[in-house]
Amino acid sequence: MSLSREKVLESIAQIVHDETGIDKGSVQLDKAFVDDLDIDSISMMTIVVNAEEKYGIEIPDDKVRELRTVGDAVDFIIAAKA
Repeated sequence: MSLSREKVLESIAQIVHDETGIDKGSVQLDKAFVDDLDIDSISMMTIVVNAEEKYGIEIPDDKVRELRTVGDAVDFIIAAKA
């Protein structure tokens, strides 16, 4: 089963909302986690762990630093599940 960007975005938006209270509509592919959504490093790690659990994947720490935007995270998850 392939994942669509829209479905992964929807689930990431929910995870971000649950952790930070940020409106799900604000979580868009082009938004940067830190610069646009103002997510701190502790919240980011919780978001990563929740995404790992939801999708049954592992996101190595060095890759987490590369996931600057929501779109980066969505693309990583889709590639990891391919």
